[in-house]
Amino acid sequence: MRLRLRENAAQFTLLVAVNALVGGMVGQQQTVLPLLAERDFGLTGYAFIFAYIAAFGISKAATNYLAGTLSDRYGRKPVLVAGWLFAIPVPLLIIWAPSWGWVVLANVLLGINQSLRWSTTVMMKIDLADNDDLVAAQFLVNTTLCALGYWAD
Repeated sequence: MRLRLRENAAQFTLLVAVNALVGGMVGQQQTVLPLLAERDFGLTGYAFIFAYIAAFGISKAATNYLAGTLSDRYGRKPVLVAGWLFAIPVPLLIIWAPSWGWVVLANVLLGINQSLRWSTTVMMKIDLADNDDLVAAQFLVNTTLCALGYWAD
């Protein structure tokens, strides 16, 4: 396999789409959870926001630390698939949450999910591009994600 963007355009495009889905899932969560906290659990103020954001951030940071090592040891695809598997219970935990703790647990899983998926797809994009294409690759990814964020807003 040649490591050039042009030769790997289809795979690169798929990886950009995966990154967009990851960001979209987190964006939806940031919109829905404050409403859920207030309407279903009677939580107001910033304490509940801190709880789920901290749970997400800590789990994402810890898993980011391991994502590269896991990808090198087991391969990119298995780590990416594992990331998707962590996402399966997230909507169910939120839908059936009898307490805010379930929502916080869902955010721990979502942090692990996003870390494994996001970090792995970034590594996969780097794998597809040679050194001359890395700047162009990151420019394409960032431009696409910014455009999607602007469009969604």
